[in-house]
Amino acid sequence: MTLVRCTDVARTFGRGDQAVVAVHGCTCAVEPGARIAITGSSGSGKSTLLHLLAGLETPTDGTVERPELGARDIAVVFQGPSLLPALTVSENVSLAAVLTGTDEAEADRRATAAMATVGVAGLAGQLADTLSGGQAQRVAIARAIALRPRLVLADEPTGQLDADTGAHVLDVLLAAAVETGAALVVTTHDPVVAGRLDEQWQMNDGRLLVPATEGVR
Repeated sequence: MTLVRCTDVARTFGRGDQAVVAVHGCTCAVEPGARIAITGSSGSGKSTLLHLLAGLETPTDGTVERPELGARDIAVVFQGPSLLPALTVSENVSLAAVLTGTDEAEADRRATAAMATVGVAGLAGQLADTLSGGQAQRVAIARAIALRPRLVLADEPTGQLDADTGAHVLDVLLAAAVETGAALVVTTHDPVVAGRLDEQWQMNDGRLLVPATEGVR
């Protein structure tokens, strides 16, 4: 069963002379177990497409269908800082699960397991605003997989990291997807990152250049 399907999806920001079409008529699908890189330069529309897949953006035209996915089945890892600085690592990781209806004891158990999976268990009591960039991204991944999602969407997860740290974060993300069985979609402008995923969808000027039949696993 397809996890997410976009049919002739478009997203426009602004109106009139100020209108910018970020995504034009995109048709694509994400299947269970997929490992997809959405590539393209800055401003190509790849992040907007990811946000449409996630439900963070509403399409101006077309349809986005998630026939079997609820809010807790989709996890997003953002490019920039996304942790709550005044909370500890453990509190940040468990919070998303609590907010999606998991009781606190179960959320704590999931947080402990997720932190162990991504190698940040030793940081559990540390405040988020004391973490390095690489540590913060690993914690963000732990927070995502603590939801036990069926789909993980990562927006330029290595974009603000040096090459070595970025490679390690990607290792963690791929391993976490395998551990949880989640499908994984990653936006990136880095061909090295893209080459580590099974499929590449290319965005250019808001258009998905890979035909939908090639973008379905």
